[in-house]
Amino acid sequence: MVIYTKTITPRLLYISDFWGNEIIGKPFLLTTDINFYREQDFAKINYSDDPVSDNEIWIKPHTLLFENNISEQLITTFEINGQKVFFRTAGHYPFDLFAASFYLLSRYEEYLPHSKDVYGRYAHENSLAYKEGFLEQPLINFWMQDFRKALKDTFPQLIIHPPTFVFLPSYDVDIAWSYKHKGIWRNAGGFLQSLLNADWRHVQKRLNVLLVRTKDPFDSYEWLNQLHDQVEVKPCYFFLVAEKRGKYDRNISPSHRSIRELIKDHSLKYDAGIHPSWNSGDDQSVLKSEIDLLQKITGNSILKSRQHYIRFTLPVTFRHLIESGIQFDYSMGYGSINGFRASVASPFFWYDLEKDNQTSLKLFPFCFMEANSYYEQKYSAEQALDEMRHYYDIVKSINGIMIMIWHNHFLGTDILYKGWREVYEQFILETCGANENQPAL
Repeated sequence: MVIYTKTITPRLLYISDFWGNEIIGKPFLLTTDINFYREQDFAKINYSDDPVSDNEIWIKPHTLLFENNISEQLITTFEINGQKVFFRTAGHYPFDLFAASFYLLSRYEEYLPHSKDVYGRYAHENSLAYKEGFLEQPLINFWMQDFRKALKDTFPQLIIHPPTFVFLPSYDVDIAWSYKHKGIWRNAGGFLQSLLNADWRHVQKRLNVLLVRTKDPFDSYEWLNQLHDQVEVKPCYFFLVAEKRGKYDRNISPSHRSIRELIKDHSLKYDAGIHPSWNSGDDQSVLKSEIDLLQKITGNSILKSRQHYIRFTLPVTFRHLIESGIQFDYSMGYGSINGFRASVASPFFWYDLEKDNQTSLKLFPFCFMEANSYYEQKYSAEQALDEMRHYYDIVKSINGIMIMIWHNHFLGTDILYKGWREVYEQFILETCGANENQPAL
């Protein structure tokens, strides 16, 4: 597959590599040599202002991929085949799918002036996907699906290599236990607060756990291990190892033997990644210290991360991850609503828009987090089950990657999350029972 263009830019090279890998299994070939292009007898895309060859797909380009600055873009959406599109152009295809994909993948809008949410994050209400009603759709994958058909119709000899569907459950462990291993003073404080509030249920529950009469309500680890073994699924765990406690960093100190053993046990069986603390978002040295500590505990190199509270700011956070040795990040989604933040259900390399180049950091987008359903969307467990099924079905239909986030405390026995453990088990058993969708990542 060859693409003719008058100018090869870093942006065009980036997006053509992404599209090529998703469609034919390797990057598209870019050329500015019009004679070379005309001589080719295989599939050809003309990405220039005028037709060049009789046998080609011609896309008249928008200017975005030939710019090197960041500026407000005038975007008007319209529909093709029931899907929203933008950057209308001339040619054989009615919109510039390369420029539109780049705009969404690069998170271009997050570099523009925008409002923040209560946690200082990019507010999802700013996004084009939310405003135009396609947040729940992996729009880029739908565009690629339609384009594959157009390519095949024009070039029947073209060999298409569609990606393989992947389902990956993942867990953030940021409050390992509710009562256990909290130490005398934290438990004494908890007892006192419950007594002052006349909360006798929590007093009794804490006492039963500390006297080993019952399991800690946040302890779902053995149950999860059995579930994973039953369906032969290999999830990924992200551990918070903040050495300094704070308002949002409330896990047990990583100096405590219990949390170190928990991490070590899981890293022997599953992939383990860093869940950078809230504090690390303001101090890169803290991030590096936490990664080093997790590597020491596991005995493995830590190459994966997911931001605590999905707190990240572009481009600073991702630059810090790269400088700290992280190669794969699983934070591309919202911590305030479920859906596709980058409008895609495929892994992709992060593009540093300010430096205008592709980086080595590969992003794995998630589309569902139970905390969003529970706290933000106010869903019941049964509604969340329907939501999970929606995302699973839609991602499977386009052979994407379905990543979901759960927390151990939702899957324990705390009455606050009654019913969520059951719907999660139901979803895992009905979707993963055949073990058909878990290649290694």
